[in-house]
Amino acid sequence: MNQAQLTQAIKTRALQLGFDACGFAKVEFMEDEARRLEEWLNQKRNASMQWMENHFDKRVHPGLLVPGAKTVVSVLASYHHPSHRQQYDAHEMKIAKYAHGRDYHKVLKSNLKKLFQYIGEINGGVEGRFFTDSAPVLDKAWAVRAGLGWIGKHSNLINKELGSYLFIGELIIDIPLSYSQTETDHCGTCTRCIDACPTNAIYEPYRVDATKCISYLTIEHRESFNDSQKEMLNNWIFGCDICQDVCPWTRHSQISNFVDLHPRERVTSMTNEQWELLTPEQFDQIFEGSAVKRTKYSGLSRNIKAVKEKGI
Repeated sequence: MNQAQLTQAIKTRALQLGFDACGFAKVEFMEDEARRLEEWLNQKRNASMQWMENHFDKRVHPGLLVPGAKTVVSVLASYHHPSHRQQYDAHEMKIAKYAHGRDYHKVLKSNLKKLFQYIGEINGGVEGRFFTDSAPVLDKAWAVRAGLGWIGKHSNLINKELGSYLFIGELIIDIPLSYSQTETDHCGTCTRCIDACPTNAIYEPYRVDATKCISYLTIEHRESFNDSQKEMLNNWIFGCDICQDVCPWTRHSQISNFVDLHPRERVTSMTNEQWELLTPEQFDQIFEGSAVKRTKYSGLSRNIKAVKEKGI
């Protein structure tokens, strides 16, 4: 099997496993991305997320993270579902769509493992690692290099055929493959995401200030809220979808191939009153195997209380 055939075989298997797209990029130092990341960190736009400052060298060169690596294989998995088209009531507490189903780390990682094992089988062995938002890897930047889309002005990856309701995974392996052509930016003059952000977190195109981002405040921010932060929440109690919901490219979103990523009725049926009365036991039951577990019961309760105090 030559290089081109091996590359195609890997892509075919990725799609068979349920991934929506697969692309390939050469492992190398990410000079432009390193410069932009360093500038963003120096401006303290990462808020309290100090972990983003760790392992900087590995973050911008996967060859340091995985010695001997030659290729980054990037995959996309849509988490869109038809029920997501329903508009939220203006007075309803909201959870970001990506957290309506099973934790994406669990779903993607099990399938990335299968893809990794398959590569080893058809190649007579492979060395490397696989990740999904679980290591110092610039996953969106590698997806762009693998030809799977472009970074939108809201800083999320956009794919022409899939929109932006996407999870990203990657395998960093020691096998040279045929590399994909990169996609050009198709945002044009559109500024809908910037205009729609209620907190002005998108301070300029392609740049997000975490200190003003609702997703950061409701998930990564661990302290109590001050009054101005409470005002920023806009009834979101975990994450935020505003900048993606207004993007014209979301009309291309495809229903997720992974049933585990589909919305769970026990999550989407919750009312404001039920949220306000949520107990630790109910939290564990409703969000078993869910990404919402990241904020823990204490964090979600803090968010619910803040939204209630602000007045829905």
